[in-house]
Amino acid sequence: MSELTATSAFTPSTAVHPAPIYKPPSTRLDFPRAIRAFRSLLRDKEDTAQVFEIMRALNGRSTMMGYQRLLRSAAGGRIAYEREELIGHLDDDDAMRAYPPGSVGGEYFAWRMAENLSAEGLAQESRKGLDLSKLEMNHPYAWFGRRVRDVHDLWHILSGYGRDSLGESCLVAFSYAQTRGLGWALIAVGAALNARRLGGGAEFSAAIWEGFQRGRKAKWLLAEDYRTILAEPVASARARLGITPPAKYDAIAPDRRGVDGRA
Repeated sequence: MSELTATSAFTPSTAVHPAPIYKPPSTRLDFPRAIRAFRSLLRDKEDTAQVFEIMRALNGRSTMMGYQRLLRSAAGGRIAYEREELIGHLDDDDAMRAYPPGSVGGEYFAWRMAENLSAEGLAQESRKGLDLSKLEMNHPYAWFGRRVRDVHDLWHILSGYGRDSLGESCLVAFSYAQTRGLGWALIAVGAALNARRLGGGAEFSAAIWEGFQRGRKAKWLLAEDYRTILAEPVASARARLGITPPAKYDAIAPDRRGVDGRA
């Protein structure tokens, strides 16, 4: 083998650029910081940046542990090796239109258009006030954190929870069961207590608790191939993944799914 051939055989196809030295985020739990952010979120449920602030304050080692769990899963090694950034595919309108109606991808795209949302918009909220060189860096833990962020709206489709206050609260309980990040738990418990305080009633707490139970019983969704999931019919994907119907959430009329029992 010639020197040129040997070199080309072992040279990666994409250029490797110097990256900043990775400094893992602090695993210390910062409850005062989380409580301040949660109070801001209660004042404005659309202030998504506060959700990420809570996660940074309380998720501790969950991202690192999640990545290590991914490597131990059946397909996780391949997924981690490929390290696909889902955001580009989810925001590619042409690619998303190719998914048939009734599929997870088709339902997600219709939902995203109706809600005027984008995966990039959620990412922008996560970046507020941060050093982007750390958030977007080429490191396995940073990539896994982005994966958790980018599947959030897909989990709305898979779980059947809407973007109303109750639906978001149920989904964060579902997400806590899946990720074990304490930030999700704080939001879920706080939402249940706040709903009771504002007159939402025990049925709201029951729906949020059901969200946790559904997340715990489902397969671990962070180890799934999302290209496969997007192409599946929603009902088939839910059945395969062990995602049960959101019975208690569905039993509450849509116009009563605000935190105070109203729209």
